[in-house]
Amino acid sequence: MPQEEPLINQETIILIVYAISVILLLLVFVIGFFTAFQKRKNKLLLERMEAKRKFEKELATSQLEIQEQTFKNIAWELHDNVGQLLSVVNMQLSMTLLKVPEGLKENISEIKSVVSDTVQEVRNLSKTLNNDVINKNGLVRSLQIEIERFNRLGFLEAFFEVNGTEKYISSEHEILIFRMYQEFLSNVMKHSKAENLSVILNYNETNLEIIAEDNGVGFDTSLKTESSGLQTIKGRAAILNAEYKLHSEIGKGTILTLTYPYPDDTEDRF
Repeated sequence: MPQEEPLINQETIILIVYAISVILLLLVFVIGFFTAFQKRKNKLLLERMEAKRKFEKELATSQLEIQEQTFKNIAWELHDNVGQLLSVVNMQLSMTLLKVPEGLKENISEIKSVVSDTVQEVRNLSKTLNNDVINKNGLVRSLQIEIERFNRLGFLEAFFEVNGTEKYISSEHEILIFRMYQEFLSNVMKHSKAENLSVILNYNETNLEIIAEDNGVGFDTSLKTESSGLQTIKGRAAILNAEYKLHSEIGKGTILTLTYPYPDDTEDRF
């Protein structure tokens, strides 16, 4: 009998080892299955997110293309129709000046001068709406023309500065950047009641930083519902993969900062 104990103990050990092995194999199988399931789930989620991102980008791009075409049509209408009509009015005033009494000539001359200035401003405005002209002028010159237009109108004093060496930016991206700041400048004109405005371009080594700042009434960003214009600015920044910041305080003006990373040559331009 004493000799049977080791045999029983050995069989017990074998059973225990076998059971542990089976449990370990099951555990490994479960872990492997769970890991594969999670990888597959994560892959599907990533594919879904990527598909959603591509769809949103294509949708935004299509909207922007439609908007740019609309701008171009408005620019043509302003230049070819409104501009021509105002030019005709100006010609009629010139002819009227030859026939009216001396006492009325000064008043008509002033009206003619206002009409002439209006014709010029309409044509300048039509250029800022036409992306072909923006492509021809480039981002820096287009922004400079917009600032010069603000100074001519006399509503505020505008300042423009460029620092660093200009880097290549695709025409599609230049239009997006210009439209962002055109929207901001339009809001400054309509709502800010500012006396001063500055737009500064910093061409850094890896990115372009553009800072636009006014000293107007500002607004509380935590309370104000974002307008469609601000949503458009944010949407354009997202397409550019750019960092967008809008800071404003009541009585302390508003600052719009865009940090645009120069894209690789292999990246999509739009």
